[in-house]
Amino acid sequence: MISRKRTVKPHSEITPLVKTRPLETRPKNIDLNLPKILHELQVHQIELEIQNEELRAAQIALEEARNNYIDLFDFAPIGYIILNQNGIIDKINLAGASLFGADRYKLHHAHFVNLIDIPDRDFWHRHFASILKSNTGLTIELMLRRADTTFYGHLECLPQIREGLDSVVRIALTDVTERNVAFNALRESEKLLRDSHTIASLGSYVLKIQTGKWNGTEILDKLFGITDDYDRTIAGWEALIHPDDRLMMHDYFKNNVLGNREVFDKEYRIVRPNDNTIRWIHGLGRLELDGYGNPQKILGTVQDVTDHKNIDQKLRIAATAFESQEGIIITDANGTILQVNKAFCNITGYIPEEVIGNNPRILQSGRQDAHFYKLMWSSILNKGFWEGEVWNKRKNGEIYPEHLMITAVKNAKEVTTNYVGTITDITLSREAADEIRHLAYYDLLTRLPNRRLLQDRLKQALVASARSGRQGALLFLDLDDFKTLNDTLGHGIGDMLLEQVAQRLESCVREGDTVARLGGDEFVVMLENLSDKAPEAARQLEIIAQKILSNLNQPYSIAQHRCHSTTSIGATLFNALDQDYEILLKQADIAMYQAKKMGRNRLCFFDQSMQDTVNAHALLESDLRKALDTHQLLLYFQIQVDQSNRPLGAETLIRWMHPDQGLIYPSDFIPLAEESGLIFAIGEWVLDEACSQINRWQHDELTQNLILSVNVSAKQFRQSDFADRVETALERHAIRPSQIKLELTESMLLENIESVIATMTRLKKLGVLFSLDDFGTGYSSLQYLKRLPIDELKIDQSFVHDISTDTNSMAIIGAIIAIAHSLNLDVIAEGVETEKQLEQLLKKGCVHYQGFLFSKPVPIGQYEALLRHR
Repeated sequence: MISRKRTVKPHSEITPLVKTRPLETRPKNIDLNLPKILHELQVHQIELEIQNEELRAAQIALEEARNNYIDLFDFAPIGYIILNQNGIIDKINLAGASLFGADRYKLHHAHFVNLIDIPDRDFWHRHFASILKSNTGLTIELMLRRADTTFYGHLECLPQIREGLDSVVRIALTDVTERNVAFNALRESEKLLRDSHTIASLGSYVLKIQTGKWNGTEILDKLFGITDDYDRTIAGWEALIHPDDRLMMHDYFKNNVLGNREVFDKEYRIVRPNDNTIRWIHGLGRLELDGYGNPQKILGTVQDVTDHKNIDQKLRIAATAFESQEGIIITDANGTILQVNKAFCNITGYIPEEVIGNNPRILQSGRQDAHFYKLMWSSILNKGFWEGEVWNKRKNGEIYPEHLMITAVKNAKEVTTNYVGTITDITLSREAADEIRHLAYYDLLTRLPNRRLLQDRLKQALVASARSGRQGALLFLDLDDFKTLNDTLGHGIGDMLLEQVAQRLESCVREGDTVARLGGDEFVVMLENLSDKAPEAARQLEIIAQKILSNLNQPYSIAQHRCHSTTSIGATLFNALDQDYEILLKQADIAMYQAKKMGRNRLCFFDQSMQDTVNAHALLESDLRKALDTHQLLLYFQIQVDQSNRPLGAETLIRWMHPDQGLIYPSDFIPLAEESGLIFAIGEWVLDEACSQINRWQHDELTQNLILSVNVSAKQFRQSDFADRVETALERHAIRPSQIKLELTESMLLENIESVIATMTRLKKLGVLFSLDDFGTGYSSLQYLKRLPIDELKIDQSFVHDISTDTNSMAIIGAIIAIAHSLNLDVIAEGVETEKQLEQLLKKGCVHYQGFLFSKPVPIGQYEALLRHR
């Protein structure tokens, strides 16, 4: 607290605060001593600079002292002492006696110097003599004695000359120990506080109820911002009050103070006339009554609490900030914990009593080494702060990640006095980040690395391989017939199979190798640190691949299902830094497809011939897209006859007349069309050309009853609007539906049989015929067969080819014919090439044929010429 020393006027210049009448004109019932005491009372202004708890403690002490004002002497908030010329106490009020910790009667007639601490006694003697000699007031501070302790006393000394009596010295005494301690503390930490100074002012007044007039001290005038000529009445006081508070204070004074005789204790705002500033005032007053209980006067004090209000607001803001969601820990310069907030306790699990007085080391998890903390403190000491992530340990032993920021707090001398740490528990955000990273780099189903992480690891492997000279390898795996299992048992079973495949793959590779899932049923295994010689590395790769094939061939037990799955593996080696990730993966993919072509469930190495095949494949697909637009596709017709060699119709077979490669057969481009999706456009073209040909045949007596068979791919048939497309083609070409026969393969019966039956039934109602092609080579359930609206079974040429030499083929053909007859279906054999085959078929009861014995597939002109020459 900073004391503002009051300049005391000489006794001769002091203007009485309360004007008195000559003695002979005063009413007899007035106490002559009270005005004189009021004239002598001086209230000094105390300025307190408070920081955090010290400021609040000083403020509370001041308010408690002020609340003890009962009257202007015995109950004054300051000590009041009267000394005679010899420095002996004539009078002392209760507050003064309390300051010295003694009963008032024991202090009467005591030497005041005995109440002064010995080092300050000479100082007192000099100034006491000066006060008596100069007859002027003086403000001093002394170290005074109280029982076994001492305290700082602030003394306002004023001499009084009394006619006919010895002069006396009046002293207003205030204990300023807390102010001085707070002030010294603030000076040591003013760099930390950075708070504005607060002035606590105290003025006193006397209000006479009957006249409505009040007198006040000089401090009161300064506080109110008024001059000597101001209207010192109740109305004048209300005029000072802020308009927003005026009605409230009028009612409070009238009802609570005068009406209910309550102590005046209220905070309100005023507008000072001298500078138009708004100040917060805390008014205190006690109503005095006469012997009849009528209000006579109010004795009170007024204090400017504007700065206190502002400080309170700042303290509330600081308190709110301190109790934020972030944990806060404050230590002294030695690292001893002084204070923590609630969020800190919530994060760490400790209560304040368990950490205050300890070192923050109790939170360390042990995950960071001494070097980490050395760098941390180096930053704090050099820069004044550090920020980063650390692993700490809660009270229950749980280790958790937190974001920590440590700031050094320095005083005006740039000496560190405290450290403030702010911690944020980032467990959830770290878990979320880890989860996001996991989703970004790992397959959700199998928890294996995905394509992105595989790419990163392969790049690192290429660098390591180039540095060490050792070979690495990529194995591309694709499960055989996984789609069939997925469709028959459901995707849930398929997912569980993929999980077990992932587990088996990881058990087959070495530590440091990578197993990744690219998607679907495709997996990649990356092997590192193989031999530096390619042949030896290939043998090492083959050993691991054979182990994988063997493990994946073992049966799987999945949800009460016993499943079997094999895999095809393509492999490629690498050892050069400039090799491209995508190229390596493509090479392994090519080799995998080669393994499938070679019979599946095997390993195949990549070589350039495979790459050439793929390049040719890509070029062929590009040319096929052009073939539709440039009319390069042709329809060939192979005649179908009965046992009397009479023509029944023909099967349409597509050919591609490539401008450079010449005639290309369906087996070389239909699979490509299936893969690329071109089969839909090609199938539409074939159907339209067939209907157009039937339309032309209907106008020729020779061909008007012929039936044309058209092959339909499974993908084409499963189009949701396939039946609409067929019906549209029939209507567009105005043909009889019974002259077109759609040939379907047995593989269609494996997927969505109900949808297949529905589409066939709709077209059957139109009159379209159906033939089940390659019968006996696939999966034909008799249960479904009897529900299918088919007209014909077609015996596959593989059985016909061996009918003369293989008794099994003969038996199968016999069974097919028997089934067809029992279901009232026609049966036709394809691939008939010899008279002996024809004879055997006829013996079995097959009377419809197709094959080279009758004609190979020919263009429409040759087919029609063949009809005319029969």
